[in-house]
Amino acid sequence: MTFLHLLRPIMPLLPEVSKPAYRLTRDDKFMWTAADLVVYMVCSNMPLFGVQRAKSSDPFYWMRVILASNRGTLMELGVSPLVTTGMVLQLLAGSKVIEFNPDDKEDRVLFTGAQKAVGLLVTLGMAIAYVMSGMYGDVSAIGMGNGILIVAQLFMSGLVLLLLDELLQKGYGYGSGISLFIAAHISETILWKAFSPTTINIGNGTEFEGAVLAFIHLMIVRPNKILAIREGLYRQHLPNMTNLLSTCLVFALCIYMQGWRVYLNVKLGKARGAEQKYPIKLFYTSNMPIILQTAFVSNLYFISQVLYKKAPTSILSKIVGQWEAAPPAIASSTHLVPVSGLAYYVSPPTTLSAMFRDPFHAIFYLMFTLTACAIFGKMWTEVSGTSVRDVARKMREQQIVMKGHRDTATVKVLARYIPIAAALGGICIGLLTVLADYMGSIGSGTGILLTVTIIYEFYEAFMQENQDALKALGYKIG
Repeated sequence: MTFLHLLRPIMPLLPEVSKPAYRLTRDDKFMWTAADLVVYMVCSNMPLFGVQRAKSSDPFYWMRVILASNRGTLMELGVSPLVTTGMVLQLLAGSKVIEFNPDDKEDRVLFTGAQKAVGLLVTLGMAIAYVMSGMYGDVSAIGMGNGILIVAQLFMSGLVLLLLDELLQKGYGYGSGISLFIAAHISETILWKAFSPTTINIGNGTEFEGAVLAFIHLMIVRPNKILAIREGLYRQHLPNMTNLLSTCLVFALCIYMQGWRVYLNVKLGKARGAEQKYPIKLFYTSNMPIILQTAFVSNLYFISQVLYKKAPTSILSKIVGQWEAAPPAIASSTHLVPVSGLAYYVSPPTTLSAMFRDPFHAIFYLMFTLTACAIFGKMWTEVSGTSVRDVARKMREQQIVMKGHRDTATVKVLARYIPIAAALGGICIGLLTVLADYMGSIGSGTGILLTVTIIYEFYEAFMQENQDALKALGYKIG
């Protein structure tokens, strides 16, 4: 009996979203997707009840960009439990530690149930750990009752998030709920830093936080318009127009590179030798290389901060990383930034001037990011069922062969493209991330890459559905 079959008795106890009773129209799917997003946005802005305002630094600040989490709200945990559980189980299944046959319907149901059960357990464990660690105030100060209430709020929020994700995956909407929430969170950050009406005074008079509003305000109130333009483009410690323009540039580059792909001519055995093109995208592993790289760096940051707080003068702490408070540009900003050690060298330079002051830091960060993304890209193909052997097996099962080659040559032909696409795609993803970080793009390079790839996947899903609808009506799609 396998691990998945041991979970069969608890399957009826797990909450589940039933499949649609009828085929949903495009408008219905838009409505459900929008409703999904609205519920998430409400929860991400609803504060937790019973917490004390945290005065300490946020140890998870660097992870929130990929976890769609918002500190002190119902979405404190974000998609962290679901992403962590999904990736770990995927790695275990890909490495054959867990016996899982994706072609077996029962195994697919049990694997989905395992993700759900383990995800809820991880959510509960993380909620308890957050409260016990004092993130919401000392446990003795907030009281046992409030502590239990906070855990209950975080657990129920995690359950709601799980069901919202399952709602879309069952066919009520487009794409994945987790991807939708990550893209929405990052997009919200970019829009806020571009148009935030919050006013701040850091020594140069009252300024708007939002780059666009600040630029307009400076042009109105500053008598010297040349200096006003310069300040609006290059002001320090707050979003500026250069950051916003670089964000738009990186968005455009990402969208452009999404279309890079190689087409292989294949023949369909089931359709009496009909020919078709099989695409292999440059971004073969999508955004997984940068997600894995960011998760690795974020965990390094967390360990480094723990060591620094416990023993700031120890040799190990100095090697792993030393930290100091971030510039007090925004009053609510309570995170630390690395200033030395390994954590410093794997972090992006904060400004262009910082990059020129310490070029070794910039070069090390570039090489580390490109190498890590290339390695993670190739590794992910092996554990996610998209390696050369896996793709060749699926093509053989579907009686698809390469045009102009023997049936046995499929592996050899795919081996010329898939490993290169996985590694080169990972390098390109890393290069775009580094470019965005060097240019000071709003939302960080990782955030922009995730947002673009997720939105593009939603676009592809929408276009595919349109093509399927046209084919069903008898239209020929070229």
